[in-house]
Amino acid sequence: MQLSKLLERLEYEVVQGSDQIEISTLINDSRKVENGSAFVCIKGAVVDGHEFVQQVAEKGASAVIVEDEVDAPKDMTVIRVPDTRYALALMSAAYFGYPADKLKVIGITGTKGKTTTTYMIKSILDAVGHKVGLIGTIEAIIGDKHVPAANTTPESYTIHKYFAEMVEAGCDCVVMEVSSQGLMLHRTAGIPFTIGIFTNLGKDHIGPNEHKDFDDYKRCKGLLFKQCEIGIANVDDKYFEDVFAGATCKTETFGFSEKADLRATDTHLVSRPGYLGVAYKVEGMMNFDVEIDIPGTFSVYNSLTAIAVCRHFGVPVDAIKKALKVAKVKGRIEMIKVSDDFTLMIDYAHNAMSLESLLTTLKEYNPKRLVCLFGCGGNRSKDRRFEMGEVSGRLADLTIITSDNPRFEEPQAIIDDIKTGIQKTDGKYVEICDRKEAIKYAIEHGQTGDVIVLAGKGHEDYQEIKGVKHPMDERVLIQEVLEELKAK
Repeated sequence: MQLSKLLERLEYEVVQGSDQIEISTLINDSRKVENGSAFVCIKGAVVDGHEFVQQVAEKGASAVIVEDEVDAPKDMTVIRVPDTRYALALMSAAYFGYPADKLKVIGITGTKGKTTTTYMIKSILDAVGHKVGLIGTIEAIIGDKHVPAANTTPESYTIHKYFAEMVEAGCDCVVMEVSSQGLMLHRTAGIPFTIGIFTNLGKDHIGPNEHKDFDDYKRCKGLLFKQCEIGIANVDDKYFEDVFAGATCKTETFGFSEKADLRATDTHLVSRPGYLGVAYKVEGMMNFDVEIDIPGTFSVYNSLTAIAVCRHFGVPVDAIKKALKVAKVKGRIEMIKVSDDFTLMIDYAHNAMSLESLLTTLKEYNPKRLVCLFGCGGNRSKDRRFEMGEVSGRLADLTIITSDNPRFEEPQAIIDDIKTGIQKTDGKYVEICDRKEAIKYAIEHGQTGDVIVLAGKGHEDYQEIKGVKHPMDERVLIQEVLEELKAK
């Protein structure tokens, strides 16, 4: 492919060489460069691609795309752009033949609810004959292929590669999680979103390697609504107007508020042995009754979002109701049967906002005791630990503090930070550093009528310690614990 073709939607300057040369591959990882590659120099959190110009030249790269001055061999083409991340996004789209133009792209942004909502939308659309791709926190789904995810929103090159594979697999639409990081780092730049969705906003992802402050976090969320045709928003969220302040799309709303275009009324909890759910009436743009096998108010929001999206695809009401009844997501209020006496579930709640939402929801079902087991990730904001400790201490009857992904920190130091938060409350707690032992304690001491939540890990099947990901799936740990208790 000719380099100028890759650059056709960008402003750029030819510093040396020519933009008329043929390119074999588009690369942003110096290790993958081969003869004839165009290498895009990305400034990462740890490594700056500009430092590898000589190295990629020796490997045979024909061109480098830069935003800073570089010392390149005379026979190498050097293209300067204002922002190489933005350039990578638009060049990737061109490299794969603009596959997003052949799909209806649905993007979901918000602090929580993104993952569950993507699966709900996919479930409904699949049920009526659409072939739906998915890109999110847990995985990418391309036809029958499932690819584990490294980031909620992958690098732009990977997104367009997935889009191209989806088109090849016969997909007609794709639903994807769009993180604020993804928007900030231009991973989704240039994608023509058919529908953009705003779920909610809470104070998360603020820190040295994330957003500098809450205003920046909020601003980045709003970028999605400058590149979609229709914006669907949670009107009940207090930051809705801020996020949509610069929106250029047509806007629709959902929520409990009377001003919502699609609203939930007559909401009531459904509880049976081993079952927690919620039912409500949909009113406004559509009118029908719905019941979901996932508890809580946030399940109403997630399903309302899915309904609002599927309305634009003309999905019949019966198909929506049937699909919502069976929509499940690994690690999102995932019930694990361990006893006839109490309920145990796994959930990904890993920040104060999502944990408070989860525990508040479960308290509404009036369990005998609400038991919350969690830890916090290392090398992340300490505020998250204090806040989660305080939330659990305030809402749970018993907190079991344990380890999560300590990364390069000492697990006990993280536990001590969580205790700082929990000690601001009257909440009872125990600390058991080993996660399996903590789960064993929770199950062994479970009482009739308890609801026990294992929070923070969710779909993850590993524990990250000092740069190494060790296999650790809570479902496996639970089974091992049950076998050990049986053998006693």
